[in-house]
Order: sequence, then structure tokens, then C-alpha cells
Amino acid sequence: MGQVTIYLDGETEALVATAAKAAGVSKSKWIAEAIKEKARTEWPAQVLASFGTWEDFPSLEEIRATYGEDLPREKL
Repeated sequence: MGQVTIYLDGETEALVATAAKAAGVSKSKWIAEAIKEKARTEWPAQVLASFGTWEDFPSLEEIRATYGEDLPREKL
């Protein structure tokens, strides 16, 4: 496991301490989870599982049906 030293101003350190205590984890664990969340390059499983679950959301065709005709493009 890697070890990193970071420097936090007093206000930020207090925020981290409060958030870590509320989550019931150490400051180190809370910071590691925050970094993972911010650096993630893929959607969380909960988000992926929710795709297509909104039945009342209009389809792409329904949205585009209200746009009307495009204007002709000008030649350059």
C-alpha cells in the first residue's frame, strides 16, 4: 500500500475530520475514498443499473419531433 503526505489548511482538515467521523471511518480512509470517487473513469454500478428505468422520460424521437425543420445551410 502506498503512502502519501498531504498538507491541508485548518478549515479543510476540520471538514475532513467531521466527514470522516460522520462516516465512521478514519481520515485516511475517508480521503482515499474521496480520491477514488473523484478519479473514477467509469460510472458506478448503481448508475449503470438505473439506465432505462425512467418510463416517463421521452424517447429521442419524441424529443426531436418538436424541433421542426432545419434551415438550409449557407454555402461558404
